[in-house]
Amino acid sequence: MGIADQISGALSGHADEIKDGIDKVGDFIDSKTGGKFADKVDQVQDLLKDKISGDDQPAA
Repeated sequence: MGIADQISGALSGHADEIKDGIDKVGDFIDSKTGGKFADKVDQVQDLLKDKISGDDQPAA
């Protein structure tokens, strides 16, 4: 079993919790930078959430 399989197994059934964590980390970064990079943080959050969902297409 490769590392990708192990990660996929760990994500199984916990996607909502992981997405909540992604939001919390983004909010933390925004609070520490005064929102200076909010647009970039939002882009990364969307990308990560799409990957968690299994979507290969980025959100519009």
